Amino acid sequence: MSKRYFYGRVSSKDQSLARQLASAKKYKDIDRVFTDKQSGKNFDRDGYIEMKDALDSGDEVVVHALDRLG
Repeated sequence: MSKRYFYGRVSSKDQSLARQLASAKKYKDIDRVFTDKQSGKNFDRDGYIEMKDALDSGDEVVVHALDRLG
């Protein structure tokens, strides 16, 4: 059974994920939320790596905006 994940990221620890997490609530069937408070300059981010490791074929990743991936 495929799953739907939400990924949110802000660039610094003093920024808030609240707006992105609020957009995740629009989806009633999000199985898990992953977040990072780290620059998007590379993909060496704990939340991103954990999400990537959890993904199976057919799963869906939802983001507030595409640039939040990196």
